[in-house]
Amino acid sequence: MMSVRFLENIQIRYKLLFSYLVTFCVIIAMGAMVIYAIVRNTIESNIESELKNSTDAMLNMVRTSVSVSIKNHLRAVAEKNLEMVTHLYSLVQTHQLTEIQARRLAESLLLSQRIGTTGYIACVSSSGIMVVHPEAEWLGQDINRYDFVRQMREKRQGYIEYDWKNPGETDARPKAMYMAYFEPWDWIIAVSSYRKEFRTLVNIDDFRDSILSLHFSRSGYAFVTDSKGNVIIHPSLQGVNVIAAREFPNHPLDTMLKEKSGKIVYSWKNPGEPRMREKLVLFNTLPEYEWIVASSSYLDEFYAPLDHVRNIFILTVLGCILLVLPITALISASITTPLAELVNRLEQGARGDLSVRLNRHSENEVGRLAGYFNCFMDRLEEYSRNLEAEVQERKEAEVALRFSENRYRSVIEAMPDPMVVYDMEGRVTYLNPAFTDVFGWTADACMGRKLDHFVPGENWEETCKGLSTITSGKPLSSVETRRLTQSGQVLDVSIRGAVYRDPTGRQVGSVIIHRDVSDLKRLEKQVMDIGDRERQKIGQDLHDDLCPHLIGVEGLGKVLVRRLSEKAPEEAVLAEKITGLVKDAITKTRRMARGLCPVFLVDRGLESSLRELAANTESVFGVACLFLCQAPVLIRDPLVATHLFHIVQEAVHNAVRHGQATAITITLNGKKDRLQLSVKDDGRGIPADVETDGMGLRIMGFRANMIHAALDIRTPEDGGTVVQVSLSGNPAAPVDP
Repeated sequence: MMSVRFLENIQIRYKLLFSYLVTFCVIIAMGAMVIYAIVRNTIESNIESELKNSTDAMLNMVRTSVSVSIKNHLRAVAEKNLEMVTHLYSLVQTHQLTEIQARRLAESLLLSQRIGTTGYIACVSSSGIMVVHPEAEWLGQDINRYDFVRQMREKRQGYIEYDWKNPGETDARPKAMYMAYFEPWDWIIAVSSYRKEFRTLVNIDDFRDSILSLHFSRSGYAFVTDSKGNVIIHPSLQGVNVIAAREFPNHPLDTMLKEKSGKIVYSWKNPGEPRMREKLVLFNTLPEYEWIVASSSYLDEFYAPLDHVRNIFILTVLGCILLVLPITALISASITTPLAELVNRLEQGARGDLSVRLNRHSENEVGRLAGYFNCFMDRLEEYSRNLEAEVQERKEAEVALRFSENRYRSVIEAMPDPMVVYDMEGRVTYLNPAFTDVFGWTADACMGRKLDHFVPGENWEETCKGLSTITSGKPLSSVETRRLTQSGQVLDVSIRGAVYRDPTGRQVGSVIIHRDVSDLKRLEKQVMDIGDRERQKIGQDLHDDLCPHLIGVEGLGKVLVRRLSEKAPEEAVLAEKITGLVKDAITKTRRMARGLCPVFLVDRGLESSLRELAANTESVFGVACLFLCQAPVLIRDPLVATHLFHIVQEAVHNAVRHGQATAITITLNGKKDRLQLSVKDDGRGIPADVETDGMGLRIMGFRANMIHAALDIRTPEDGGTVVQVSLSGNPAAPVDP
């Protein structure tokens, strides 16, 4: 018992030194040979398996990349021709071409194009009638008898694949087609090409880097070549024809072309290397493109460790043969038993039982290994619990995020206001259904494109200012402007917008919300027109009814003064004061009537009304008010003149009441195609931190919008306030003096 305990406490290095080197030399030799053979076979199998998997993966990657490239190419051609046909149709709409001319031009342009070598463009109606085809005998034929036509009629737009056999051919060949539908002419524009010809349309750059990134051993690589020996993808020989080059052997490529798939070992010398080396290549063929996809590795690179191990095993066996000593079973047991127990515990842990532990019987290396194993399993068990908790938390977060996303998407889809999302390049990434309902533009027609045609030309300046505000990171508050519908109708809209950012805070796009305020504008105009009509009616009544009545009272007062001056002089004085008050009332009534109906009550129109407004401002408020007009101006539209007068009147009253101005200048300049009216005061101006959306300013803005005038309110550097109204479109005409 003491000897067993003593042997357990001996360090393993001594046990190995005195036991394995002496007693297990034969076992080591036999085991070395077995291990060498097994490892060699395993390495070969693993290398071949890795190369085969890589070759299959590359084959799928190339096939997928080529298919995607071809699909994108066909789609680009189809969509480009759809845009061309749409443009020709727009020329018909604008009467620049007749529909027959547009159709003939479209057919000519479509038939002039070739896809690859023999691919072409044709058009089929939604009823299955061929309307455009390079071969005249197909025109007007009902082709519903072909299976792929049913897919064309159902999809009208998109990508399909089918087999097609031309007249005179023995076998059907695979063919691909991308369709775009032009509804006004009921044309399904079909762009097609045979898969055999796809290689002429393939962009090798789409998958070159992915293939070149594959490496095997130290210098193994993947490559692609065609049946004529042209190297398509290779780390150093790309573009070289290995059949034409004399320094390269031809038999490997001939074997690959003959066998189609498999493996081959041959000698190969890479450029820059001093000698040829044995090379293992697993290959496969893409028959539709006549390409060979291969993964290769050099035998000496993955056999090099085995050669080293073999030499060591040989020396070890020779040394063990010279050291034949008795086998000590006790020592063997003292080493193998704890290790076997450790292996069993490791197997249990590998099967998922992380609660296994080792009993620590000694303090030697095995005992310390048991302690380390127990510590490792403790940490592994803790990590497992934390990982399970984190996975559960992540699942709950994903569920919550998915729920939140669905909820907000539902809100956006149900939102009555049109909303459009742009990227930083101005291309559309999302449209809600309300956008299509209001403006007519569909998501399919706008996704990935800019909506330049959506903005009227006269609204581009204010649109650019709004875009500058949004791209600077500031939100765009409600701004009124106009937008075009798909049918060409102009709508008044109110726009709000803001940018959105990615998790790093970088701006990645903008969200713009439009609100159709056309009805609101019409209601505002109706209310304003009703108010103006009522104001004019009241002014007319004051001028035509109340003023004559007061004039009559004034006349009776004068008669009463004459009679009382003879009989009761003191009462005559009082009557004369009453007559004076009635005269003042007449003056005030006339001023009020002209204020309520300034343009229609004055022979000279707007100019005379503004001149009288300046005079009344001086007399009533005691503020110097000057009216300047270089040449007489006559406003042809009484409604325009009325709105202009009320804008000036509101600006003058604001300068007196809020700006505390001491001097006001009203300037009227009129030309044949433009009128400019401004009010400048020397008051306090408009502070930058004060809201400027009061009722008076809003009414001024409404009146300017009603007559399609530009209203500008600003504070100059020298102080005061300038209110300027600009009206174009021949609103006024100078009057000959």
